[in-house]
Amino acid sequence: MFLMDSLIRRCASGVPPELEAVARAEGMDPARFARGIEAGRIVVPANLKRVHRKCAIGEGCQVKINVNIGTSGTRCDPALEEEKAKVALSNGADAIMDLSTGGDLVAIRKKILAFDTTIGTVPVYEAVRRAGNARDVDADLLFRVIREHCAQGVDFLTLHCGVNRQALAALRSDPRIMGVVSRGGSFHCAMMMQRDEENPLYAEYDYLLEILAEYDVTISLGDGMRPGCLQDAEKLAKSVEYITLGTLAKQALAKGVQRMIEGPGHMPLDQVGYNVRMIKEITDHAPLYLLGPLVTDIAPGYDHIVAAIGGATACMAGADFLCMVSPSEHLALPDVADIIEGTRVAKIAAHIGDTVRKHEGWRMEREVQMAEARHELDWDAQFRLALFGDHARKIHCRDGDMETCSMCGDLCAIKVVNELFGTAKKGEGKKKGKKQAT
Repeated sequence: MFLMDSLIRRCASGVPPELEAVARAEGMDPARFARGIEAGRIVVPANLKRVHRKCAIGEGCQVKINVNIGTSGTRCDPALEEEKAKVALSNGADAIMDLSTGGDLVAIRKKILAFDTTIGTVPVYEAVRRAGNARDVDADLLFRVIREHCAQGVDFLTLHCGVNRQALAALRSDPRIMGVVSRGGSFHCAMMMQRDEENPLYAEYDYLLEILAEYDVTISLGDGMRPGCLQDAEKLAKSVEYITLGTLAKQALAKGVQRMIEGPGHMPLDQVGYNVRMIKEITDHAPLYLLGPLVTDIAPGYDHIVAAIGGATACMAGADFLCMVSPSEHLALPDVADIIEGTRVAKIAAHIGDTVRKHEGWRMEREVQMAEARHELDWDAQFRLALFGDHARKIHCRDGDMETCSMCGDLCAIKVVNELFGTAKKGEGKKKGKKQAT
């Protein structure tokens, strides 16, 4: 059955008390914030089974970032994945997805769910592990695993409901170099082709929504047909999936189930804005969750930077939620250093997105204060205002006691002009430099 006290339905009657602080943290009037949730333009994933710090995603909110962690069949170290979750959160992650495919998946998930943050999963991964291979996953198993994830307290589930027979036909009629690069998408293709049946998540979508509504779990409509290289960006399959996701998004909202949309994968930089706007229009401006987009395919080892470029561009067009891409993307399971670096770069991309999305934009107080601190050569203030001040401090202080940075030294343009115009705070820069060098 569908419960009538879902967050969407409660927002239709006013502002739920637990959301007032969340709205104000986003700089939004609580009534407007509640209307955004009711309209499906904002989501606050929060399973009824768990209490944790809330994360608001969508229109008018700050851009949020998710970090994927999880074991694999090749490398299974649950303690390492816990450590990755810790460093992701300490470096600015707003949500964690457990994508584990190796080891005791229920036990691993239980440990990740203990973190005070929003948690997501991809249930089809576990269903495939239980069945032994994707071709043997049936509807009963898949829905059973989904219900178990909900009952355990997961806040949002990536579910590839748009990978249906129509999308598969589009893939066949307009073939791509990379075929299907989404693990979940490939699993559903295998299920459909083996059984000659429709994807159960699409065929029995109403039943799926009933399960999600029971726990007030947010559905993240997965991009199973996202292009896996630039050469596949204009192929038909992704656009067919977009249209299907638009229909499914409307159905979820009508049933009181929060939803967000995933996409669009690898594509040239000049196509990012167009694709984001198209997805937004088709889905009535549902929150958009992106991996990347990755805007070149020839920078392995630096794909976190490639994704940040694509992600910041996507935010200009309306993307709301960026998934961290690590330096090891396409190469290996990330280690702790990869998670730290990838999370920080994603956080920078999200902030850049906020400079064009938020009302105050690049005139936000923190940006203004940083400009003033740089003008005054106030290193204490610069490190305090920086997104990652400890890192900046280490770089500045590695050449010892400096009033300016060691690149310009006594030829510092800021110092010269401050002296010319009498705008320097006498001795301030030197004092701050000495303090940081001790």
